[in-house]
Amino acid sequence: MKASDLRIALFSGNYNYVRDGANQALNRLVGTLLGAGASVRVYSPTTKTPAFTPTGDLVSTSSIPFPIRGRGEYRFPIALSPRVKRDLASFAPNLIHVSSPDIVGQRAVSYARKHGIPVVASMHTRFEAYLGYYNMAMLEPLFIAWLRHFYTRCDAVVAPAESMAEVMRAQHLASNVSLWSRGVDHARFNPQRRDQAWRRQLGFDDDDVVIGFLGRLVIEKGLDVFSDTVDALIRRNIAHKLLIVGDGPARRWLAKRLPDAQFAGFQTGEALGRAVASMDVLFNPSVTESFGNVTLEAMACGVPVIAADATGSRSIVEHGTTGMLVAPGDIAGFADALATYCTDNSMRRIHGAAAHASTDRYDWNKINQALIDVYLELLAKRKT
Repeated sequence: MKASDLRIALFSGNYNYVRDGANQALNRLVGTLLGAGASVRVYSPTTKTPAFTPTGDLVSTSSIPFPIRGRGEYRFPIALSPRVKRDLASFAPNLIHVSSPDIVGQRAVSYARKHGIPVVASMHTRFEAYLGYYNMAMLEPLFIAWLRHFYTRCDAVVAPAESMAEVMRAQHLASNVSLWSRGVDHARFNPQRRDQAWRRQLGFDDDDVVIGFLGRLVIEKGLDVFSDTVDALIRRNIAHKLLIVGDGPARRWLAKRLPDAQFAGFQTGEALGRAVASMDVLFNPSVTESFGNVTLEAMACGVPVIAADATGSRSIVEHGTTGMLVAPGDIAGFADALATYCTDNSMRRIHGAAAHASTDRYDWNKINQALIDVYLELLAKRKT
């Protein structure tokens, strides 16, 4: 069997209506599969105002606005409707890929088991880590049980980083977890994208040390830790400037919290590469990432990263060489690391150069081929 024999039904909770790292990876995967001659059909909630044009054929699934205040831009899949089941039967997949442990994802797994179709699940986000941000931490054991029911019914599970695979094994979500990592577009993210003129337009002097944040502006990305750490730097009289790249429902809160920060807003394409390369250090305090695409993108631009020592970044950042890892939520520790980069230009540049060099191995073609190999191996075993 070869890639062109694949007929894959891909289920996603958000394929293109809000841009994020997970759906960027899925769209790129579909592009690779289509380029290899495979047939792919994607099932996901849709909206009238998608963030970007989807790659491949997209079928809308039933959904409602996410039932949590401040997150209404997301959709919550609610059913695998008869219409979708008919479409799925007509497409006749020989493999189902589920990327979100929501209700529709669970139903897709049940459909696959009923019809003897192998299932691959990809893990993208540490959803259980979100609960604490919504005062629902007491529900974490129940949620992990839901995840366990989801992943243990799948024939293969892939995680984006070994640190995330370790967590899944520890939580008994899956025993045999293989890796489907993430790549980086080196044409877009590289040190040559740095633009001093653009920095000046934002009010930064050439010798200012600019601390950057990159990502969707939602509180669970660690914005509270980010702003508290900035307060600590100010108390220490550490000279720095702030650049926030991204947008989201917490932007107004963050702008009020950090009135001296420059907000570049949502950026894409070459403009995004320019914004990231024009930082001097990226500060990523999030603990909800399963990989950390923004960490990798900054490193590809030659920007050292200070990140929480948590899943995702732990597998990317080499502490003391390409950046620094700090215990999650350790405000003093984050402030120490940032102060070092703000005051030691030589170390910052050396770590930035090492970060850039370390990203050479993150090639999308090789990474997606590794997942295609998982598909083919699973189908070969099923055929046997």
